[in-house]
Amino acid sequence: MSRDIFGKALIDFQNGIYSEDILTYSSLGEKDVLPLPYLFRDYDAMPIIEQKALDLCRGKVLDVGCGSGSHSLHLQKKGFEVTGLDASEGAVAVAKLRGVRDVIHSNIFDYSGMKFDTILLLMNGIGIAGTLNEADRLMTQLESMLHRGGQILLDSSDIIYMFELDDDGGYWIPNNGKYYGEVEFRMMYKGLKSDPFNWLYLDYNSLKQLAEQHNFSCEMICEGPHYDYLARLKVQS
Repeated sequence: MSRDIFGKALIDFQNGIYSEDILTYSSLGEKDVLPLPYLFRDYDAMPIIEQKALDLCRGKVLDVGCGSGSHSLHLQKKGFEVTGLDASEGAVAVAKLRGVRDVIHSNIFDYSGMKFDTILLLMNGIGIAGTLNEADRLMTQLESMLHRGGQILLDSSDIIYMFELDDDGGYWIPNNGKYYGEVEFRMMYKGLKSDPFNWLYLDYNSLKQLAEQHNFSCEMICEGPHYDYLARLKVQS
C-alpha cells in the first residue's frame, strides 16, 4: 500500500478524510487535478459517454480499473452480474466497502479465470496498456476473456490537439519514435509521489486498426465534446 497513492486517496475519501485532491504531472508538461468526489459519482453525474456504455452492457460484465466501484454499483443495481477488477489494493478495498459484491485485486495481464459477455474499459481504460505495442498484448488478453459474441466497451481520446500547429496547418509532433498518445504520468497526494507510469491515449483510427488485427469489429458509438469517443469492439465469428 505504501506506493498505492490512488488507493490511499480513495480510502481517505471513503473514510471522510477529504482535504485535498490527487495532482497529476505528465510528460506533456501538463499539471492537472483529479478531484476525489468525481471518482465517487453516481450515474446521473457521469459523462454521456459513460452513461451510454453502461446502458449497452449485457450479460456477465467485467469492470476493468473499477476504482471506487461507481460503474459496478450502477450495474449491480440494474441486476447485472458484475465483477470489478483493479490493480490498486486500496481501490479494491473501497469498492468492497461501497457494496460491490465481486472485486478482484489483479493486473489485467495477470488475470485468468471467468469469461465475460461485456468488458468495460472506461475513463480511458485502454490507457492501462501504457504504449501502443502493449495495446496489442492487451487486445490478445481481452480476447481470451470474452465469451463467443462478447463485446468490449471503451472510451479514449485523441490528444493530437495538445500539440502545436506548424506552418502548413498540421500538428508538430516530436520525432522520438513513440506514438504521440503515449504519455508518462506521475501522481502526487498529501506529499507522496508515485513512481512514473505510462498511459495510452488512442485515436479512433489506430484503435480500429488494432482491433481488426485481433479479429474484432470496431464501431464508433458516439463522440464526446473534447476529442473523446466511445467505441464498441465485438468478437467476429
